[in-house]
Amino acid sequence: MAGTRERTLMKILGIITARGGSKGIPGKNIKPLAGTPLIVYTIEAARQSGVFDRVILSTDDAEIAEIARAHGCEVPFMRPAELAQDTTPHLPVLQHAVTHLREHENYAPDAVMILQPTAPLRTAEHIHEAVKLFEKSNADSVVSVCEVPGHYNPHWQFTIDNKSHLAIFTGEPFSQIVPRRQDLLKTYARNGAIYICKTISLFDVALPLYGNHVLAYVMKSEESVNLDTIEDWKEAERILMK
Repeated sequence: MAGTRERTLMKILGIITARGGSKGIPGKNIKPLAGTPLIVYTIEAARQSGVFDRVILSTDDAEIAEIARAHGCEVPFMRPAELAQDTTPHLPVLQHAVTHLREHENYAPDAVMILQPTAPLRTAEHIHEAVKLFEKSNADSVVSVCEVPGHYNPHWQFTIDNKSHLAIFTGEPFSQIVPRRQDLLKTYARNGAIYICKTISLFDVALPLYGNHVLAYVMKSEESVNLDTIEDWKEAERILMK
């Protein structure tokens, strides 16, 4: 898939994962977001990034496949139903895609990036920067994250036992609770926008997907909206329509 930026030295496969059975937001992968089908944001960002050798779609849904093809994305297979359940993790989906391409097309990439349509604010520049970090560092994987707001920081989170006793989540006594937000150690959460790993890591039994050497690609919170609920959808539309 051609792009406008300098090509990378590695052979990188982009895999857009989009099953048809969304329940939180029915039909969300092709539902118009600010006038554009959701999946198109990811296809366009991938195309414009210029870093991929190929970008393919893994889906079980014919309508999603048709829209993806219309916007220049490869659909070399349809995902088996057993890999398109609510509880299906990403790893077997990626393993299936890579294995299919190796066995049917003799195609073997050096690295794989998961591209979830539910991160429509991820841009071509984000993808390009994350890949450059991955290449230069020789990391096993790079994962996009965003900073956790202070009131969600684990040092300010608590557990309650069956006798209503309150305890700091991280285990410190209350005498050592961090008093000010400014003094909290920064913590980060995965935002679902970018996961890139060496292909070999997908089949590493001991450390599948991530490997040992994992680096963070930090994104801003306003770039990190992940569409799980209608409220998330409205927030993404608000940002896109500014």
